[in-house]
Amino acid sequence: MNYLVWSVTALLAYAFVAPLTAVALEEIPTSVVVFTTNAILVGAAVALILLTDADPAAYLTHTRAPYMYAAGGCLAVGIIAYYEALSTGPVSVVVPIFGLFIAFSSVIGILALEEPLTLRKAAGIGLALVAIYLTAVG
Repeated sequence: MNYLVWSVTALLAYAFVAPLTAVALEEIPTSVVVFTTNAILVGAAVALILLTDADPAAYLTHTRAPYMYAAGGCLAVGIIAYYEALSTGPVSVVVPIFGLFIAFSSVIGILALEEPLTLRKAAGIGLALVAIYLTAVG
């Protein structure tokens, strides 16, 4: 599949994460929900490794491995904080604020990875910020 199909698949699947997590968090502690949902993720990743014959050990000391480890640390902090927010706040506010990562990631890609900034991208990022503000504040 190409990246657009993967992107739409991710969108459709991830759209259900916050509502399902919020319902679970009504009666299950955050730590248990974080552990269980991420254990499922790890299980799926192990299955993917087995299906693709990848050798993860070969990459643990790769020159780009520190980026992989840093991404994992950021993912852990982000997901735990996201679940904590969902355990106490409304999905309709938490998700748009969390969704700012899309605009922020775009800015980081432009600044740190030297991706091109076009007028269209700048307008999109600006409109995303406005949309998220209007959605979260209400």
